[in-house]
Amino acid sequence: MSTLESTTAKSCAAPLDVGACYQAIRHATERLCEPLTPEDCAIQSMPDVSPSRWHLAHTTWFFETFVLAGAFDEYRPLNPTYALLFNSYYNAAGRQFPRHQRGLLSRPSLAEIYDYRRHVDHWMLKFLADGNHAQRRRLLKVVEIGLHHEQQHQELILTDIKHVFSCNPLAPTYRAGAPAGLKPVCRLDWIAYDEGLHWIGHDGEDFSYDHERPGHRQFVAGFELANRLVTCGEYLAFIEDGGYRRPEFWLSDGWRRMQAEGWRGPLYWSEQAGAWSIFTLAGRQALDPNQPVCHVSYYEADAFARWSQARLPTEFEWEVAANPVVVDGHFAECQRYHPLSLTDFSGLHPAQMFGDVWQWTASAYAAYPGYQALRGALGEYNGKFMCNQFVLRGGSCATPKSHMRTTYRNFFPPEARWQFSGIRLAR
Repeated sequence: MSTLESTTAKSCAAPLDVGACYQAIRHATERLCEPLTPEDCAIQSMPDVSPSRWHLAHTTWFFETFVLAGAFDEYRPLNPTYALLFNSYYNAAGRQFPRHQRGLLSRPSLAEIYDYRRHVDHWMLKFLADGNHAQRRRLLKVVEIGLHHEQQHQELILTDIKHVFSCNPLAPTYRAGAPAGLKPVCRLDWIAYDEGLHWIGHDGEDFSYDHERPGHRQFVAGFELANRLVTCGEYLAFIEDGGYRRPEFWLSDGWRRMQAEGWRGPLYWSEQAGAWSIFTLAGRQALDPNQPVCHVSYYEADAFARWSQARLPTEFEWEVAANPVVVDGHFAECQRYHPLSLTDFSGLHPAQMFGDVWQWTASAYAAYPGYQALRGALGEYNGKFMCNQFVLRGGSCATPKSHMRTTYRNFFPPEARWQFSGIRLAR
């Protein structure tokens, strides 16, 4: 069994060949768009958000550009202009339409984009079924990257449409869901870890992105990690104690950003007559103080940690604590798309390490010792963003479970708030 076959078999409900797994992931993307109207799929509510139909097309462009162009001499693009419209940031692959203007693309229509997907899928399945193809072994590794890349965009479809809907006074609902009951959260406690030399990063034959490699030794001083995520109620106490008015808790850049943009709480929180509510993909709901806080920037997470007389963990501390933990939790497969409260804790290891919310770390996004980017245009996938970003770990309620692993490194600029990002404390 190839690396791709062994990896993607875990991503599907039953043992499948590569072609069937390709279809399963592609269909999963389209199912995420089923609750949306064509009008929903066209909106770009801010530069960081892409229209849903752009995600549908870009993930298709990836396979067309990096697989089909080298797989078949007779392959012809459905529309050569798509190479400009749906290239995200790969300079070696040609010019790109400006990211902040993707919402101006009223054409191609959503129906034409689905035609584009069918066109590329036809040729991709033809390639995947040809076991004797001369380029198959080399290109299967690219297909593997492309499938994980598509899962990343599945999460982006959810995070982006949430921001789009939040801007609409009608407060549209992506998927109805009853709010969870106000269950009491377990007490926040601390788990101690001794100092030591630890193996960090990814080795082995199973899939990882290039920036998770190579595995290397890292000395980690003794530390303590919170047994659970920070809750909305705990964050509300920070707000009520003047957290957004007291500069002593804030990094200088964070204070300037918060003042300039008027932050007074996490993204999607609002307050009327002393009652707080939060916008979710199931509509606006009363704030549950026991659920994990999410949609906070690195600046807010760091300020809250200082107010708590604690700090954010480094990504190395996080990985040390996560290594004994099974990759399980509240992921996108639950189809709730909102973090859940932890009502019971009796384990030896921290809870909520995976799923619910991406956890900010204090680590700047940088290369591991000995890092080598992929060759060619795919070398632009991760490495060129190693500047002005911070690492997040653990996945979220919008992340496909099969996409997650202990060594996974997500990264965003410190002001980013539209992702499902939350807080775990260390000291």
